Amino acid sequence: MKNTAVLIIDMINDFNFHEGNLLLNNTKEILPSMDQLKQYAKKQKLPVIYINDHYNTWETDFKQIAQTCLTEENEPIIQRGLPDEEDYFIMKPQMSGFFRTPLRSLLEQLGIEHLIISGIAGNICVLFTANDAHMRGYTLHVPENCIASNTHRHNHEALKLMEAVFKAEIQPL
Repeated sequence: MKNTAVLIIDMINDFNFHEGNLLLNNTKEILPSMDQLKQYAKKQKLPVIYINDHYNTWETDFKQIAQTCLTEENEPIIQRGLPDEEDYFIMKPQMSGFFRTPLRSLLEQLGIEHLIISGIAGNICVLFTANDAHMRGYTLHVPENCIASNTHRHNHEALKLMEAVFKAEIQPL
């Protein structure tokens, strides 16, 4: 697992959009697997990089974004989706973790060649980030038990696309 980093996408989320309640429920299903992924990363000493929307705060402080998004319904997700002190945090303006962010520079500095991508929504932000990673020459693992989309069908379709087109490994860790 040398030269590997874990990306955790959009786990600080207000779920205040069309079908947000569906994504909220599907995200709750992957929380145990996300916990296992984070434990695995820590044990293997892999860098963990959280990448998140800014929710019109334009804050680079994840605590401010979390406070803006926090509701009674999403609190368990947000609490488990916060970076630890040694983790990295990048705010993104749009769907891809690479678009107008310092992600590529950070990965180069860390000597990363392989990415384990997780988070939400699998068929949007995870997919767009995986696409951009693939186009930049990174090898990918997108564990199927560590991404969620609004519907299981959309999640499955995104995973199959990433596997077929980006040559991503999709098996659980």
